[in-house]
Amino acid sequence: MGLKAFWDEKVVPRIIKCACASPAIMELRAGIVPQAQGRVFELGCGGGLNQQFYDPARVTGFAGLDPSDKLLDYAREAAARKGWQADLRAGVGEDIPFPDESFDTVVCTYTLCSVNDPAQVMRELHRILKPKGTLLFLEHGLSPDAGVAKWQRRIEPVWVPLMGGCHLTRPVTAPVLQQGFQLEAPGHRYMPGMPKWAAWMEWGSAVKRA
Repeated sequence: MGLKAFWDEKVVPRIIKCACASPAIMELRAGIVPQAQGRVFELGCGGGLNQQFYDPARVTGFAGLDPSDKLLDYAREAAARKGWQADLRAGVGEDIPFPDESFDTVVCTYTLCSVNDPAQVMRELHRILKPKGTLLFLEHGLSPDAGVAKWQRRIEPVWVPLMGGCHLTRPVTAPVLQQGFQLEAPGHRYMPGMPKWAAWMEWGSAVKRA
């Protein structure tokens, strides 16, 4: 195994699991994930960090997808601790292996930054949602402040290969609207205690138009 493969397969999953579990980020997750209901699909389910926030009384089925075998191991461990059945598969968001209109809720947290084709991923999320189904999203991305965005563009070429393909300059909410969702309850802020070039967060719920 070469150095890059070792880094991507062994080191990056541990960095992601640690970085994405900070108290401030977990607080944001706790505000978004419990809204999920019905049959739920989570894109980027690896790590299992969201599972503690799902309400079993509201969720009738749970499935997820992640490209990282190591992160999927963490997710399966989280499912075992929660004591529920979870259909967790290896795969990518550009080609989700579920039929059209399969889910009532789709959850996507800290994932769109690292996919290869964000527009195709959004089309797939839209496809697998039932009419009037809900997309719950929480992502970091491009700052609205020109000075911060300038630093994001400078740092990104070094950041992407070190952080498993994570981008700093991708817009978050705009692609949701472009795909035909109706946005509800949006939120955004800089995460305290982080450098601003990595701290811009956007979240919300969006309904698939019937």
